[in-house]
Amino acid sequence: MIVAGVGFSSAASAAEIADLVREALARAGTRADRLATAQARVALPAFGEAAALLGLSIESVPPEVLRSASGGVVSCSTRAQAAHDVGSVAEAAALAAAGAGATLLLARIAGARVTCALARSREDEP
Repeated sequence: MIVAGVGFSSAASAAEIADLVREALARAGTRADRLATAQARVALPAFGEAAALLGLSIESVPPEVLRSASGGVVSCSTRAQAAHDVGSVAEAAALAAAGAGATLLLARIAGARVTCALARSREDEP
């Protein structure tokens, strides 16, 4: 399973989120099974609309699970650290939603108001 994790500003649009996810998937040459973000952001309309545009199911990652996945995070944003206690919401959300033993397939890429990272579940490892 491939999970696209996203972090985004409350001002980000669904199109911005979907476009950056598509860019991440194109860079990695893969497709995603789920779209994940921090529980605090999942109810924002742009996230649900982006998931619908992409045809992906939504994964909400609770704060404690987000923090527990931070050991696999390779990027560090001071904004994400201050708000969510992780270096990258996108990376931590992707890793957490992909499950135990997941690995980053693509580290965080950033747009103006959105970040995206891809994680692969252990079962999908080559």
